[in-house]
Amino acid sequence: MRSPHPLRNGETPSPHHRIPDPHAHFHSTVALRKIRRFNLLILVLRLATFCFSLASFVFMLTNSSGSGSPHWYDFDAFRFSLAANAIVALYSLFEMGASVWEISMGVTLFPEIVQVWFDFGHDQVFAYLLLSTGSAGTELARTLNGTVTCTATNAFCVQSAIAIALGFAGFLFLGLSSLLSGFRVVCFIINGSRLHL
Repeated sequence: MRSPHPLRNGETPSPHHRIPDPHAHFHSTVALRKIRRFNLLILVLRLATFCFSLASFVFMLTNSSGSGSPHWYDFDAFRFSLAANAIVALYSLFEMGASVWEISMGVTLFPEIVQVWFDFGHDQVFAYLLLSTGSAGTELARTLNGTVTCTATNAFCVQSAIAIALGFAGFLFLGLSSLLSGFRVVCFIINGSRLHL
């Protein structure tokens, strides 16, 4: 059966005459799968950051062996560590919600340009915060090691060391998240959209 609108030689087909390209649909499906896997990886890293930061916060908050033993709030570095891990845990919880929203709805929580720079900027700031508080806490733990404080109440020093180590683990996962959010920023700058991964 002939087309009701036959094309003459040299005529360019109108959009109504164009045959759909099956490869275009295939490439868009592959791209969507890549984006979904990428977002799932970010969600896993956010979840790990949340778990380690929350665990560090809880370990430091409960670090006391009795009325005669030292408390975390007696030391500036431990107070700093507690506050930093609490902030990062809350931030990671928010970012997990934003990731779940993006995976389920297919759009970012904020406008795309705002979301991209928000994630990248906050990941960088909070990763530096965890690194600095971990360094300060490690230095204090080394100073306390072997002193009367740790000799009399060894459990306090051990629990402090565990809390600091958990904070460092949170930093590692947040650092990986910041690398991925940096990659998204580069994709947005080059392509004008974060979705062209």
